[in-house]
Amino acid sequence: MKVLVTGAAGFIGSQLCTRLLERGDEVVGLDNINDYYDVTLKHDRLKQFDGQTGFSFVRCALEDRDAVAALFASERFDAVVNLAAQAGVRYSIENPYAYIDSNLVGFLDILEGCRHNAIKHLVFASSSSVYGANAKIPFSEHDGADHPVSLYAATKRSNELMAHTYAHLYGFPVTGLRFFTVYGPWGRPDMAYFSFTRDILDGTPINVFNHGRMRRDFTYIDDIVEGVVRVLDRPPQPKRLRQGEVPDPATSSAPYRIYNIGNNNPVELGLFIEILEEKLGRKAIKNYLPMQPGDVTTTYATVDDLMQDVGFKPATALADGLERFVLWYKRYYSIK
Repeated sequence: MKVLVTGAAGFIGSQLCTRLLERGDEVVGLDNINDYYDVTLKHDRLKQFDGQTGFSFVRCALEDRDAVAALFASERFDAVVNLAAQAGVRYSIENPYAYIDSNLVGFLDILEGCRHNAIKHLVFASSSSVYGANAKIPFSEHDGADHPVSLYAATKRSNELMAHTYAHLYGFPVTGLRFFTVYGPWGRPDMAYFSFTRDILDGTPINVFNHGRMRRDFTYIDDIVEGVVRVLDRPPQPKRLRQGEVPDPATSSAPYRIYNIGNNNPVELGLFIEILEEKLGRKAIKNYLPMQPGDVTTTYATVDDLMQDVGFKPATALADGLERFVLWYKRYYSIK
């Protein structure tokens, strides 16, 4: 296939590009390379594709309507994986307009490109954050997700609703993937596991919110990429509704589907820090703080549907994933 991957200089996007190229797809990567975190890391991710047959890169912001439309018209993609977004729960409180521009206006440009260019399948990144104030654990795609507690989460839920509307109106298949706390080599410096690693090695105190009484469904990057590829190859089919039947939030009479991709095994933050300390061979200096606005206490994914439909569920143990991350981190930053 010829695939557009947006967010190609990002954590998940760059590794997805690698996987698609390895299996013989042609990939066009798009990214605006913004400075939300160190752009050196983004450029280094892209350097992996220097001279790579089948890969081309376009620097562009999703909200640049004319540029995105021209790209779709000239390249004639078979499929699109939209991973580009303004990320971060806490940053959405500080800089809300960035989320509207990238996550809503930009996503509309992607939907319009798919609509006008006969795209066979759009896969887009949603987030576990859409579950928000949902108190039912574990989180299921078949439950409602209409009480977000951060603007970031609200934009991701909005993406799901926008995507459903386009699938319904224009008939092209769309799948949304709710990612759960992705970690691993080439990761994002704004994520806790990355900043904890840096601070522990530097002997700097780490901020442990909610006094460590939070649980996260940490999901290793390779498992995320495997899930994305399998879903990409399986465009959703419409589900016929019987008279009077209440629609299921995860399925539709349109060619639309929502899946969780999580490890299905939440780990308390305190235990996570202990495992990281073991892999680093250093103890953390902990600064215990109350819960941050926009955070939730627990994320926990059901992945039965993913397993049933594409035959895959994330399974990388946290200890193994963190060991691989620490090895990459020390090599990348030349730490002995």
